[in-house]
Amino acid sequence: MTILSDLAARIATGAVRVVDLTHTLDPDFPVIVLPPEFGQCARFRMEEVSAYDHRGPAWKWHNLSLNEHTGTHFDAPSHWISGRDVPNGAVDEIAPEALIGPVCVIDCSAGAAADDDFALTPEHIRDWEAAHGQIPSGAWVLMRTDWSHRSGADYLNMAEDGAHSPGPTPDAIRLLLDRDIRGFGTETVGTDAGQGSHYDPPFPAHYLLHGAGKFGLQCLRNLDQLPPTGAVLIAPPLKIKGGTGSPLRVLALVDQT
Repeated sequence: MTILSDLAARIATGAVRVVDLTHTLDPDFPVIVLPPEFGQCARFRMEEVSAYDHRGPAWKWHNLSLNEHTGTHFDAPSHWISGRDVPNGAVDEIAPEALIGPVCVIDCSAGAAADDDFALTPEHIRDWEAAHGQIPSGAWVLMRTDWSHRSGADYLNMAEDGAHSPGPTPDAIRLLLDRDIRGFGTETVGTDAGQGSHYDPPFPAHYLLHGAGKFGLQCLRNLDQLPPTGAVLIAPPLKIKGGTGSPLRVLALVDQT
């Protein structure tokens, strides 16, 4: 109990800072847009049931409706066809200890500022490792692009040929899987690049990660407040029976000393 007591004390004093990596979930937050022949992701909706009035004099509450993959959210292996047969692949089946782990943040913000279609490659990962050490087994790897500073139409960045946003190449994901990462996270609306359908395989972050039983996090923010290494990520999705994903509140613990 000494370790946990020390952690609680350090959080209380600010020696360990809690960084919220989550966007506020509201009806205006952008959701991914698929080609019109496919089913679409529903936006978040909140309906007031009562507000200390004739509908309920002493309480206020809401009905919610949303897609599992709305706002800052978690992708379970069962979200993608490659992970549909992964054991314990739905959100309610994932062991809780699998949702907490060390964080490696790869800063791609300069590249993404220069090119909306910036691609994270194995070379970028190896350059990061040369500076910070090899990505450890069981790490969350987050791709910092500062894309979360955008909003509205600029966030989705749609053009006639679809969305344009940064993401990883297939070989970058393969290298991360060689490192046995826990999961991969981005600041964009998906873990793949906006033009990720043109890779082989299409949408490699989804296809390769989930086929290997790994997790995805997207629509993150405040990655510029995390160090390259040393933080701990806590990312538990809602425990939805058979759920393929879930909105969640992603927290990082950062040692200020």
